[in-house]
Amino acid sequence: MRLLILGGSGFVGRAVADEAVRRGYDVTVFNRGQRVAPSGVRVLIGDRMGDLSALGTGAWDAVVDTWSAQGEAVRRTAELLSTRAGHYAYVSSRSVYSGEQHEKAEAAPLVDDGDEGYAGDKLRGEQGAAAFDGSVLLARAGLILGPYEDIGRLPWWLNRLARGGPTLAPGPRNSPLQYIDARDLANFLLDTATRRVDGPFDLVSRSGHTTMGELLEIAAEVTGGRAELRWTEPATIEAAGIEPWTQLPVWLPPGDLHEFLHGGDVSKAYGEGLVCRPVRETVEDTWAWLRSLPGDAPQRADRPRVGLDPAVEAKVLGE
Repeated sequence: MRLLILGGSGFVGRAVADEAVRRGYDVTVFNRGQRVAPSGVRVLIGDRMGDLSALGTGAWDAVVDTWSAQGEAVRRTAELLSTRAGHYAYVSSRSVYSGEQHEKAEAAPLVDDGDEGYAGDKLRGEQGAAAFDGSVLLARAGLILGPYEDIGRLPWWLNRLARGGPTLAPGPRNSPLQYIDARDLANFLLDTATRRVDGPFDLVSRSGHTTMGELLEIAAEVTGGRAELRWTEPATIEAAGIEPWTQLPVWLPPGDLHEFLHGGDVSKAYGEGLVCRPVRETVEDTWAWLRSLPGDAPQRADRPRVGLDPAVEAKVLGE
């Protein structure tokens, strides 16, 4: 397969490139050249919102687009690559849903396309992808974890647990989680590209693939067993003014938002072949990657840093 990845050196794009090279595909990546490209790929340099001349010639069997900003950039490449590629997969987000009637899965209502935030950008990206003249797959990913993560969610937990000591563990311990390892997302994108599958797919594990308890207990074990998890009720966390998802990454208290993000119907994706690896593998591989780095984990400039101030954590725990 001749594969073009728009991106290809960051988190999800890197996972797609690595897997495609492992499969023996002919892989081209197009980006600004600001990160080291994976080995085994051909690099084209350009700018999604500027110079696309490097994409002016060439033909590919499939395109994977990992862009997450202005939707106009997706429209530009979708139009430019029409007639020169057979399939276009755009990595979107479950954020495009309005949050209502989540039991409808991919048929649920979407946000307004005038939304100025991340959700609106992703929806406009989906609309831009529709300019492509072949099959278009919309990969509506949820929480993405795994090696090369540049948002900082799982890396923050791993580094915190590695420090050890009493650790605020947000309950309930048996709270179900839905997420996808970036490598499983990559496999799905490549497998469906070979069959030119189109349409929207919600891409996360089944609800309860793991729990908050299992995730943190495995992470505590993998990082050396020095952390003492202290399970804390959501009401106590809320009373302390601690923000879920950002100050305590991955975690959401019980309620509508948790049900939406961690209780979705993903039968369509599983029916098309999605396979999600065990949480232990994701945790172990992410920790191994973190320990291999000469410095801190990469951090996307367009996303805020996540994590809890140690002083706030100690106060809540009474330490």
